[in-house]
Amino acid sequence: MRFHKHSALEGKHSFMAPSTPSWLRYDDDKLTRRFMEHLAAIRGTEEHDFAARAIKLRHRMADEPKTVNMYVNDCIGWRMHPEVPLFWSDFCFGTADAIGFYEKDMLLRISDLKNGKSPTTFDQLVVYAALFCLEYEFPKPWELEFELRIYQSNRIKLHIPEPDEVFHAMDRILTGTRLLEELRLEQLS
Repeated sequence: MRFHKHSALEGKHSFMAPSTPSWLRYDDDKLTRRFMEHLAAIRGTEEHDFAARAIKLRHRMADEPKTVNMYVNDCIGWRMHPEVPLFWSDFCFGTADAIGFYEKDMLLRISDLKNGKSPTTFDQLVVYAALFCLEYEFPKPWELEFELRIYQSNRIKLHIPEPDEVFHAMDRILTGTRLLEELRLEQLS
């Protein structure tokens, strides 16, 4: 038997993937709803890519109260960097949508573009702040100021975390990494 070659599919996953067969039990309404969520996620990725390119090019958007416009214009105005990876270990890393560190003011600003409608928390941005402190060797977050922003549904939510909140996240990253490294070593031996 000669099997068909589908080289264009390498590395891709289908919506109704055999590896996640829960869709077999969906009725048409649920399948439609899940597919619309899938399309919204794709659109969100495209909007993030668009916003990152606009910020890199310093291409300001129309001054309108639209989520992407406000996000891009603020990031440009504050000279932030888009899509910045932050790394502490193989167990804890991520990419901040936009980040800026202003050494003169000892201010870390992190902004996140949210495309969904679900309520969000600032936990993700606090983890980014903790990762920044660990990676760039700021062990005392109380020596820094933080501004965390979420752009969603044509609104901007601001959170100025207490340094203890960032420190707690740093501590959890450190203790979690140690624990997981020990577990990995046990499994390898």
